[in-house]
Amino acid sequence: MTAETAETATGTTAAISAWPDVDAIERDLDRLVHAPPRRLPAAALADYRAWYDKNAAGSRATAAEAAAYIPGGVQHNLALNEPWPLDIVRAEGAHLTDVDGNRYIDFLAAGGPTVLGSNHPAVREKVTELLATCGPVTGMLHSYEVKLAKLIHDLVPSVQRFRMLGSGTEGVMAAIRAARTHTGKAHVIKVGGAYHGWSDQLVYGLRIPGTGALEAAGIPEQALRFTQEVPPGDLDALRDRLAANAAEGGTAAVIVEPIGPESGTHLVRPEFNAAVREACDAQGALLVFDEVVTAFRLGMGGAQGYFGVRPDLTVFGKCVAGGYPAAGGVGGSQEVMAAFEGGLTAVGKRAFVGGTLSANPLSCVAGYHALAEMDATGAPARAGRAGDRLRAGLAALIDRHRLPYVTYNVGSIVHLHTTGVLHLTLADPAFFEELGPRMEMLGEMSMAYSAEGVITLAGSRLYTSAAHTDEVIDDALARFDRVFAKAGAEAAAA
Repeated sequence: MTAETAETATGTTAAISAWPDVDAIERDLDRLVHAPPRRLPAAALADYRAWYDKNAAGSRATAAEAAAYIPGGVQHNLALNEPWPLDIVRAEGAHLTDVDGNRYIDFLAAGGPTVLGSNHPAVREKVTELLATCGPVTGMLHSYEVKLAKLIHDLVPSVQRFRMLGSGTEGVMAAIRAARTHTGKAHVIKVGGAYHGWSDQLVYGLRIPGTGALEAAGIPEQALRFTQEVPPGDLDALRDRLAANAAEGGTAAVIVEPIGPESGTHLVRPEFNAAVREACDAQGALLVFDEVVTAFRLGMGGAQGYFGVRPDLTVFGKCVAGGYPAAGGVGGSQEVMAAFEGGLTAVGKRAFVGGTLSANPLSCVAGYHALAEMDATGAPARAGRAGDRLRAGLAALIDRHRLPYVTYNVGSIVHLHTTGVLHLTLADPAFFEELGPRMEMLGEMSMAYSAEGVITLAGSRLYTSAAHTDEVIDDALARFDRVFAKAGAEAAAA
């Protein structure tokens, strides 16, 4: 690792102690993908399923009823879990408790926004006060809309104006619409494997690079006509695509996750974002940073504060409401954001956006106090130190049990790759043969972690928070040790 740090907008050290060694990680991931999956033995899986049967009957009943009324039994993919979703009834700090009374260490963090830890009292008290006096929504202006927008303006230098919306998906939709309005161009370039929400125009090249419209069911081909994909980290491919588009009307925007697709699953090199900025400037395209996960989690100035690169537009999600609902928005320069100026008398080039519940009082009071508390307490840096401790502990366990797994972290975003499924390539003739078993193994690992009392994001990503003390991290590592020991024992026996 190289020791690279940066200053955030508020002058505090960004919550990333060092940038990972990308070359070494890519070599390790290549070995993982080209080796047989190191799965848990059948006996261990049977024991974990028996744990669910014995200890999670209440969750099983809830899941069974959900399946009768909800497609697939879940309303959002984060809740997917083998052998059935867990019915969580209590969240506090670094822990979740289910309807059966089982307590888990929470590394899901609701998909990333709870940097302070779940249900933080300083935020909850302010939300309760507002509900007692104003209620969650009025449809009119509220002072906390202004307070939140000003705070984001002060924290993130690229944001001169901020428009709050209902989700990260809406933020991406608005950013693309503003970019097209501002530039008069149509093409949008994304990096393969990145997820930028589920709008028609960006369900393309999801999760695994090169998959194009594979997951675009129900979306007309015309909706993806101007969406393009380049391989992760491939600056030459990006420059070539920008140049080719110049002959076809040009590129409105290049949208990237600044640490790499899927929150760094395909990790970028430190110089990547600055090079993308230069490439966009050379072709008159806007640069859009999708910071739905990274904004404020990786420092109060976001990933852009760490890299020192200023995008034209930034998409926000989860964290701007502190883990409360209606969390999303877009911010950028006054010139570009002017496209969102609305009202009955609005004239000129205008990008239409809406949302009756956008910037509702509940979301804004929660977001303002969450961000203020994070800034005052140094929560991103504390969460980052917890991520460092967790990653170091996982790496030691992997070595001890002689497993091919790969772990690394970008501050409080910790990756744990046991199957390599997201690093498969369509160029491999065995792609579809490998995809199924590795996806199945990922579910098995997630199930094992949960049965041991650890909640992860799909068994491969872990978000730490300021609530993850050294004691909590060490407790989690002891639980991972039990899972890894079973996988290592299988290999030793073979």
